Amino acid sequence: MLENIWFNIQYGINHVLDINAYDHVLFLIALSVPYVFKDWKRVLLLVSMFTLGHTLSLVLAVYDIVRIKVSLVEFLIPITILIVAIFNVFTAGKGPQKGNVGVLFISTLFFGLIHGLGFAREFKIMLGDTDNKLVLLVEFALGIEIAQIIIVFIVLFLGYLVQTLFRFSKRDWVMVISAVVVGLVIPMILKSDYLL
Repeated sequence: MLENIWFNIQYGINHVLDINAYDHVLFLIALSVPYVFKDWKRVLLLVSMFTLGHTLSLVLAVYDIVRIKVSLVEFLIPITILIVAIFNVFTAGKGPQKGNVGVLFISTLFFGLIHGLGFAREFKIMLGDTDNKLVLLVEFALGIEIAQIIIVFIVLFLGYLVQTLFRFSKRDWVMVISAVVVGLVIPMILKSDYLL
């Protein structure tokens, strides 16, 4: 029993940390780079909203409530990353993360829904004919949340080091990292089957 629970949690962790599917990591980097450690409650809430959206879309897909073309989802995922990164570039140093929280949380929830749909087909295969779909979803979501917290912690820690030891301004840190994310995500969009 415990082995199965750990397997499902680990599956969620590996889904996020998969080096071949780094879109999830890029989104988390773009989402968390404007923040510092003292903002941890807000960042945790944002990450949890993303997990909630991701899990909701898996529920909708697993129970065949929603069906969407894979090519469209695989096109929309890098678009969500691009939107967050560009938002960071235009608002770096202006502290927008302090204001208009509702829009940020709803956007993050929506982006989580899109990212979850991208994984739905593989997740359905993993579930097979099991009767415990909701239990598996919760365990998987827990793994996702753990991995996301690890990534966010690393981003916040690196931000702290760069801004403290190397005297980078917060604005420059956000601009550089967001620009790198934009540079990595544009080829993903251009290679999308949806555009071909």
